[in-house]
Amino acid sequence: MQEKLVSFPIKNWSQGDQPREKLQYKGREILSDAELVAILIGSGNKDESAVALSKRILASVDNNLSELGKLSIMELMEFKGIGEAKAITIAAALELGRRRRGEEALEKNKITSSRSVFELMQPKIGELRHEEFWIIYLNNSNKVIQKNQLSKGGITGTLVDVRLVLKNALEVGATGLILTHNHPSGALKPSQADIQITSKLKKAAQSIDIKVLDHLIITEKAYFSFADETLL
Repeated sequence: MQEKLVSFPIKNWSQGDQPREKLQYKGREILSDAELVAILIGSGNKDESAVALSKRILASVDNNLSELGKLSIMELMEFKGIGEAKAITIAAALELGRRRRGEEALEKNKITSSRSVFELMQPKIGELRHEEFWIIYLNNSNKVIQKNQLSKGGITGTLVDVRLVLKNALEVGATGLILTHNHPSGALKPSQADIQITSKLKKAAQSIDIKVLDHLIITEKAYFSFADETLL
């Protein structure tokens, strides 16, 4: 006969071990990452509390929240005590955090350097397992008008439609463009294809008095700027 799974709800813990109460009365900053994850999952399994289970999950990714955010629903469900609902809750919470970082960068709204482009786009494409190509459209004060995903492809590359880029630039009244794409491999060196598409877009944009100001290759923790390396 299969043993019934017994969990340990947070409400039954000792007062000092209740993350929800700690957050409510002492503030969110005081909680560890494991305690925050424990609040999301609510209970552990028959062998460990929610905090202990959360510590084990975090240890599997070297206590790196960015790496935790990359785990799929099925990968999270491999941990005893994490069912589909809990896995989805963890994934949703980390996705909200990622989107918040992107919105905070967008609030600055003005591109002042390659670093500001990286801060804007890294939360969106820096940790993806596939390649995406994005265009940032700027006005003549280098403020962001719009940022659009142009293409989405496999790890080996994407397709870029130059006509679509310029059509949208004219529609939104952009005077400058910044090209960005990610390298899931982590490599920062531009490929020959990267160089060719940059040149192609630059020449096409010049014909309608729009400047390509930069092209960034973005990885999880670093970037390569064509402008900084005088490749434009």
